[in-house]
Amino acid sequence: MGITIPISTCGAGLSIAHIGIIVINGNARIGDNCRIHVCVNIGASAQNSNAVPVIGDNCYIGPGAKLYGGITLGDNLAVGANSVVNKSFAGNCIIAGCPAKIISREKLDR
Repeated sequence: MGITIPISTCGAGLSIAHIGIIVINGNARIGDNCRIHVCVNIGASAQNSNAVPVIGDNCYIGPGAKLYGGITLGDNLAVGANSVVNKSFAGNCIIAGCPAKIISREKLDR
């Protein structure tokens, strides 16, 4: 199916929205009740293979998003489709773009 999600990287309630390529580094950490769409890559920094994303609870990661490096994404955060996330963001917001930036601080409907 093209999905690579190592054991113990994701919390309870993980939702995989569609069958397709999803790659998550084995050292990354993803919180509870997150939804990940097709063609997402969550990986290490090119300079440091130990620098990987930590993603909070109740997050949405849109199709084609790329998250990499030693970043932290807070709870209740949404990542727009095809975004490139290479820096940390507090929760309760929507980020999108290349590179990603905050586009809304409205409460997410889940």
